[in-house]
Amino acid sequence: MKPHPLTGLCLALAVLTAAVPRATAQATNWKQIPISPLPAFHPREPKRIEFPNGMVIFLEEDHELPLIDGIARIRGGSRSEPAAKAGLLDIYGEVWRTGGSKTQTGDQLDDYLEVRAAKVETDGTADSTTIALSCLKTDFDDVFTVFADLLREPQFREDKVDLAKHEEDDGVSRRNDEVGDIASRESTKLAYGADNPYAREPEYATVAGITRQDLLAWHQAHVAPNNIILGIVGDFDSTAMEAKLRAAFGSWAKGPEAKEPEIQFDPAKPGYYLVAKSDVNQSNIRMVELGTLRNNPDYYAIQVFNEALSGGFESRLVSSIRTIKGLAYGIGGGIGTAFDHPGILRLAMGTKSGSTVEAIQALYEQIDGLAKNPFSEDETKRAKDSILNSFVFNFDSPDKVLRERMSYEFYGYPADFLEKFQAGVEKVTVGDLARVAAKYVHKDQLAVLVVGNGAEFDKPLSSLGPVTNVDITIPPPPGEETAPAAKPSASNPEGKALAAKVVAALGGDAKLRSIQAIEGKYAFTQKAPQGDVAMTMQSIIVFPDHVHISAQGPMGDFTVVASPTVAFFSAPSMGTRDLPDGQKQETLAQIKRDLVYIGQHVNDPAFVFSAAGTEKVGNVDAQIVDVAGSGMTVRWYVDPASGRVLRESYPSLGRSGPVQAQTDLDDWKTTDGLTLPFLHKNKQNGEDASTVQFTGIQINPQVDPKLFDKPSSEAKSPQ
Repeated sequence: MKPHPLTGLCLALAVLTAAVPRATAQATNWKQIPISPLPAFHPREPKRIEFPNGMVIFLEEDHELPLIDGIARIRGGSRSEPAAKAGLLDIYGEVWRTGGSKTQTGDQLDDYLEVRAAKVETDGTADSTTIALSCLKTDFDDVFTVFADLLREPQFREDKVDLAKHEEDDGVSRRNDEVGDIASRESTKLAYGADNPYAREPEYATVAGITRQDLLAWHQAHVAPNNIILGIVGDFDSTAMEAKLRAAFGSWAKGPEAKEPEIQFDPAKPGYYLVAKSDVNQSNIRMVELGTLRNNPDYYAIQVFNEALSGGFESRLVSSIRTIKGLAYGIGGGIGTAFDHPGILRLAMGTKSGSTVEAIQALYEQIDGLAKNPFSEDETKRAKDSILNSFVFNFDSPDKVLRERMSYEFYGYPADFLEKFQAGVEKVTVGDLARVAAKYVHKDQLAVLVVGNGAEFDKPLSSLGPVTNVDITIPPPPGEETAPAAKPSASNPEGKALAAKVVAALGGDAKLRSIQAIEGKYAFTQKAPQGDVAMTMQSIIVFPDHVHISAQGPMGDFTVVASPTVAFFSAPSMGTRDLPDGQKQETLAQIKRDLVYIGQHVNDPAFVFSAAGTEKVGNVDAQIVDVAGSGMTVRWYVDPASGRVLRESYPSLGRSGPVQAQTDLDDWKTTDGLTLPFLHKNKQNGEDASTVQFTGIQINPQVDPKLFDKPSSEAKSPQ
């Protein structure tokens, strides 16, 4: 009988199985599975070439894709810029590209590169500037021409300088928007010193002083072949590429050597520092002191220490403070290292306001535990395995290796520094971690910064020790520190006459004196980079010092109330919280600047009306009146024909600090004998900020006094 085909297959499999030797025993635990040691890490070295003029070239062939990328790194960055021109390298790094070359403007370059799906980009950092290219192999000659032109002869066109300065100012105005950014910035100042160039921040005044000539001078002083390291990676032949680069740069004459700045590090005294933010319900905490350099023999032990301390869910800080105690949304940090200056030892933590002091004490316990309960063999092995198993993925492509190799060249590190890393980590022992902890982590030397709402802390921060308040107020632009003008000391006849004309245009002295309250309904539109935000709002002003504002918008409803005795913000999703004192004073000042309120006091000797010349507002030669009284100053721009105030200018408080505000008034309408502007167009520091379009105004409405009572519910905190 002929055997069934499956029978033959089974017999064959049986014979094959019998020929395979069986393991003597099966593993019952993953730890019993033998793990081979990692092979030695020897990345392919790029070809290094040095031209007689000092330019260093690295070439790395990679034929996997028909692409070529390149980057030139030039010595000299923002740490070398004058303190009086902080922001210079930010603007330089942008306008270098947007300002174009001699042959093409930046806009023309945009079009030229876009059709080739290519990029040429420039940037500025603390110690260097860079210009990079990326393109298809077939387009390399065209793109390299752009790259070389920009490298040698950028133009820094004036219109792009102005645009970059405008953007830099915008960054200044928004630097206090995010508490995480505040914590990072201010803790860096504590670690390095407020005047240290690694901690320095651009201001309106420093940006205003930057000129096109400054950018040209910087380029001339720093961009020379002996200050450049150029790396090219991609689908090319190294011999042909070297010839092309020699032809382009080989005859370029040497320039002055870049001088390394002498930088002083002046850390803040150990202690507690508070940035008061009454509009948040979480605390950002940073503990800092100076770290060390990467060429420190302890570098490898430091890397393992950092991983064991906060590198994952099983690390000390995460498992104890976040997982077990539930005191932190996020926690991490370690001993910072940098190539040519000390890094920052930084321990960072975020917690709800009500657990701020408890969280700090919990972090202190872990710092103390480094000596009392040093890292175990298991913790050390886990940290080393985590580093080594992920290490190769940081350098798994030729371009990553090229960039790292260029960094070693730039900072004067040995060419094999990368290859030594694996062996260095493997040699780290438990004893090394204990030694590193004792050497670099000192609880009594830490400056502790908290960005948060002190009123909601579980205990006063001062219960831990003396507290230094950190002022993050943004200085106003030059020339606007006292704008619109110093408070006039006395009225003059011209000012009094113009004020009387304004009162008549509003409806007359008798009408103004009869007003005790005004209710307004209006559409409010806030300008924002990501798109305008529209809200429907209602305000009730009870003169002289009560205001109730309610709003309905895309982010939900909210209420703002201010009076001499109470000032708060309330929203269903956030509860109720007190307004910061600055916001309270600004809200009350808005009442004192109201046209009706000032008109009611036109004959009050405590109010000053001083004429101060004329200025164009649209087509009108407006007459200026400086008004002061009752804790406020405002400048009116009055139409002498109609008596209407066309514009107001006054110091105010914006989202990020003091601003110079301006309101253009239009769409005048009469309601119940009172003539008021129904359209307000607002600017801050010269930039459009918001518009207010009134839809209705009611004079002397019935007002419930309870509108100004603070709800008993407290602000909600996240769980």
